[in-house]
Amino acid sequence: MADVGEPTPLTRLAPRVALLSALAADGNLTRAAAAAGVPQPTASRWLAALSEALGTPLLVPDGRRVRLTPAGACLADAAGRAMAELSAGLRQAEQEADPERGRVVLAFLHTMGERRVPDQLRAFRRKHPRVRFTLVQGAHEDLLDHVRHGRADLAMTAPLPASDEFGVLVLDTQHLVVLVPAEHPLAGRSYVRMAELADEQFIGMKPGYGLRAIVDELAGAAGFTPALAFEGEEVDTVRGLVAAGLGVAVVPPADPGPSPDAVEIALRPAAERRIGLVWAADRPLAPSAAAFLDFVGGRAVAQRRERGDDGTVRTPTRTRNRR
Repeated sequence: MADVGEPTPLTRLAPRVALLSALAADGNLTRAAAAAGVPQPTASRWLAALSEALGTPLLVPDGRRVRLTPAGACLADAAGRAMAELSAGLRQAEQEADPERGRVVLAFLHTMGERRVPDQLRAFRRKHPRVRFTLVQGAHEDLLDHVRHGRADLAMTAPLPASDEFGVLVLDTQHLVVLVPAEHPLAGRSYVRMAELADEQFIGMKPGYGLRAIVDELAGAAGFTPALAFEGEEVDTVRGLVAAGLGVAVVPPADPGPSPDAVEIALRPAAERRIGLVWAADRPLAPSAAAFLDFVGGRAVAQRRERGDDGTVRTPTRTRNRR
């Protein structure tokens, strides 16, 4: 029998929903049963009974794993949405008594883990010391998926989605630069146009990362598809490969500056990416997450005023579905 561990409030509330959702994600019945907080024989009986009631199987063998049938996939998709709603509702219920003791699940890009996110958390915890955080890092599309399916309350990411399914708070705007090796023929230039890079070997992020989407869009507007010599998951790795003379890249400026073996050149026309917080527009945020969103938004406005920047904060009233 699998060690199912301690059941969570969510699995106590909806174990069959949790089982279907876990099966869709993993395809392993033993692990799915553990995720639902029940023994595997119990999970098998549930699935058999549900298949009999529907008059069609939900699972078929697939090697050492199992695979959902079309009917099973339909139910699992609905189960995933139900889990997102239940998870958000449970977090709200836990925090209603004391929002200052709540938990915020914050997802963010790897590039924001060194300075931006720790700075925000440190400032917030000075005023709200008992709020707990679960931190999740990943690619841009993965972060949006975490928010969409209720696995994260908020995501700090770029570029910011235009879809009405998300609420968006703009925090900052970064101008992008072309990074070339110090010995590159373009290294002495004050600026470069994207079209001039058409024949270069690029070093970039893997598909699914926001910066990769921006670079592909810039190149497409300039009339070419970038030739990727290397693809990575960390901007620091991209910068290191450029410094090693292996290609060029379009990246945010390095803080405090590039390595001696690389040169940053301005793009003309200027290219930028907006950084901000994203949340699901169709679900109210839990009180602690809403407090963090308001706090970070207030800091962003204050910092822009200090810089004399009149940039805007986009927080659509109709999508800020919060208490």
